[in-house]
Amino acid sequence: MADPFLLSRMKFHLGEAKNCLDVGSGTGNYTIALSESGIQMTGVEPSDVMIEKARSKSDEVDWIQGTAEEFKLDRQFESGLASLTLHHWRDIERGIANLQNHLLPGAPLVIFTSSPEQMETYWLREYFPKMLKDSSDAMPSISEVVTALEKAGFSDFIHEKYFVKPDLKDQFLQCGKDQPELYFREDIRKGISSFQSFSYADEIESGLAQLRSDIDSGKWKDIRNQYNSDLGDYSFIIATNKSRAIQ
Repeated sequence: MADPFLLSRMKFHLGEAKNCLDVGSGTGNYTIALSESGIQMTGVEPSDVMIEKARSKSDEVDWIQGTAEEFKLDRQFESGLASLTLHHWRDIERGIANLQNHLLPGAPLVIFTSSPEQMETYWLREYFPKMLKDSSDAMPSISEVVTALEKAGFSDFIHEKYFVKPDLKDQFLQCGKDQPELYFREDIRKGISSFQSFSYADEIESGLAQLRSDIDSGKWKDIRNQYNSDLGDYSFIIATNKSRAIQ
């Protein structure tokens, strides 16, 4: 489900936009929540399964199947959103350039993502090192994202760190930062792309067994404290479209 705090930050950074293009909208949790707040939403998603789930939850959103790099619409939007999706894109520069092509001049683009540097601070790597390495390798750095944004004609960059909160309602990779028991739930692991896309069965089994042992003994708390960091767990990157749309 959409986390209220993250939703509030998205709405804040989208400003007064009356409509928004959400690229990589997944099953639509935030797309629908933003729609229910009064923003006219269009969601773009390549996955058959995810877009069908999204469509089943709301017919108020205009759902479009397509990839970030190749979707094409005949209209432009007052704002854009890309939340926890960049690591799925085949080509960040092409995807951001295509997104820019669909935004009006002056439109804000709100990106929510993590970076390899931030993922180095996840204690999960103590238990699932292969999974975390592969996941981190797939994640673009903040500088790579900003470079792609600059090339596409965005400027006025804002970088806002996000630290996972104890009352987080969403269930992404770092959701169990202070609640390790969450990772024993198969339904939560199934909803996290890292566990689904990069994990190894033997590592999950052994990692969960070690995690259980460390929770029971109290060792996990010491490990958790070793990973304290001021880098943030995730980042909002906000930019303004300064270019005319590419025709």
